[in-house]
Amino acid sequence: MRRSQLKKLRVALALFFFTALTLLFLDFTGTVHAYLGWCAKVQLVPAILATQTVIFASIIFLTLLLGRVYCSTICPLGVFQDVVSRLAKKTRFSYNPPRKVWIILRYVLILIFILPLFLGKGGLVNVIDPYSMFGRMVSLILGPVYKYGNNLLAYFAERFDSYAFYSVDIWIKGSAALVLAIVSFVVVVTFALKSGRKYCNRVCPVGAFLGLLSKYSMFKVRIDNEKCKGCGICAKNCKASCIDAVNKRIDYSECVSCFNCIKSCPKGAMRYALHKSPDKLSDEGQTRRNFISKTALLASGFVTCAIANEFDGGLARLEDKKAPQRSKPVVPAGADSWKNFHDRCIGCQLCVTVCSNQVLRTDKTKPHMSFERGYCRPECVQCSGVCPTGAIRSVTRAEKSSIQIGTAIWKSNLCIVNTRSDNCDLCSRKCPTGAISRIPKNADDPNSLKIPMIDPNRCTGCGACEHLCPARPHSAIYVEGVETHRRI
Repeated sequence: MRRSQLKKLRVALALFFFTALTLLFLDFTGTVHAYLGWCAKVQLVPAILATQTVIFASIIFLTLLLGRVYCSTICPLGVFQDVVSRLAKKTRFSYNPPRKVWIILRYVLILIFILPLFLGKGGLVNVIDPYSMFGRMVSLILGPVYKYGNNLLAYFAERFDSYAFYSVDIWIKGSAALVLAIVSFVVVVTFALKSGRKYCNRVCPVGAFLGLLSKYSMFKVRIDNEKCKGCGICAKNCKASCIDAVNKRIDYSECVSCFNCIKSCPKGAMRYALHKSPDKLSDEGQTRRNFISKTALLASGFVTCAIANEFDGGLARLEDKKAPQRSKPVVPAGADSWKNFHDRCIGCQLCVTVCSNQVLRTDKTKPHMSFERGYCRPECVQCSGVCPTGAIRSVTRAEKSSIQIGTAIWKSNLCIVNTRSDNCDLCSRKCPTGAISRIPKNADDPNSLKIPMIDPNRCTGCGACEHLCPARPHSAIYVEGVETHRRI
């Protein structure tokens, strides 16, 4: 394959994955997920948490064969850095060898990346994982702009009697997550503008892990010493700043196989070929046998930790509802338990993006359910079909209708039957499972006002009662999550 074709193929694949994943995080209809949802499942961390050993092994094999092509084609955050550099016309960088402190940091990051998965504490992993970072940035920063554009199209389409578009609510689904997304965006863009792929090679734990493997890849970018004139053009165009043009060496732990150097070399001295001898710059004293054993240990660690782990009540001008203080969070049907959800979820925001009922929102990095804006309709299973990590497994509509994700709790001091002495039957009338009935407030007087009685064996925790309750600012009836979901 010719030099220009090699880079064109890499760029085409990178643009495909970048565009597909961006659309996944923007799509609130679930249409794109039906065709491109697999792009999220081939990301490294989701594959680990979903125990997709075939995908995980394929990424490892791909890296050992071709180098860090995952970082330059499949990882959306890596491609985003390339886009920023290109838009800023920052295409020339200087060789920047990693100091000892950066090499130590690389190993520390790998430990920070692995240990939380072993301990079942994925919070830090969610913050620094490149896939979930990209998801937060797109869904929380670009997502509202995308929805504003959609609503504008819906407005004008309606004027021409067309309903090809429909308006959607735009609201902040997690202030802490939004702040984290903005900080991540600023940090990544700053790195990209200043030095291209430095964030990839200095901070990203996935890049650090794959960098260890890529030093021993079979195919590598090679320098032909006879053709090379030491002009340094390859080093200036290297987005990873890993080419030492003076000594004619390449640090393969930081090379992302972007092929910029191959295309830019005027003498044809750069080529992508089978590697036969170890490169001096990449040799850190490890024998190949030690490397294989360490790689196997890391891989088994990843797999092991993955396995271990519309109605307003008839009132005028309603006051906004406030979320209740739940002792146990509510997670979607298919999560099976809070522990399974917490251990596997990386906070990528895909489920939040496709939730058309406005139920899912983000607390710091983990999504949870709340019912101020809607309730979890029995026929909706969108979130279970898009999760790439297995935090929410796929469920059918029939299965979802029989899964209990929480139970309704009645607060007598907030119910308008007690506070206003008004009759109200919204919660019992709107309950889709018939779990709420009404009994006389005064047992001795059958004609007294009636209060709700909840059958916990029939309640699924859908939140219809909490959402439709006319009490303000807190609903008189709310849903508490259950630790382990069960069939009812």
